[in-house]
Amino acid sequence: MLTVSDSVSAGTVEDRSGAALAECLSDAGFEIVDRRAVPDGVDSVSEALRELAQGFAGLVVTTGGTGFSSRDLTPEATAVVLERQAPGLAEAMRLVNPLGRLSRAAAGTVGSCLVVNTPGSVSGSVECLQAILDVVPHALELLAGGTPHPHAP
Repeated sequence: MLTVSDSVSAGTVEDRSGAALAECLSDAGFEIVDRRAVPDGVDSVSEALRELAQGFAGLVVTTGGTGFSSRDLTPEATAVVLERQAPGLAEAMRLVNPLGRLSRAAAGTVGSCLVVNTPGSVSGSVECLQAILDVVPHALELLAGGTPHPHAP
């Protein structure tokens, strides 16, 4: 998990959305193996995503930096790192709430790792994650080399 926030990374604000996402993921049966906070910006976020995805077969969720402020650059940083886009996941997350139309979040893969951006608000991040959690295990199975159509002859 990666929280993207100048104030959280500086230690001046509590990481409420990161905590909420960690709880949501744990409740869904995911193990949180790393949790970090970095300041907003393409370089800081792309570097952290590269580190988190290196040799990791799993889900990396970001929170923060998906809006319209000048420092909201998480989608741009994510695009630098992604090998393949997963627009259906980003679209599903945007559809859960009317404010989702303001999200610029990205989703895609880096090796065997699935990366998804969520907003920085507690409710928005959890809503967006819950919108895709049902398909994440299958996506991770496919990234690990699983059969795309297990019921096909």
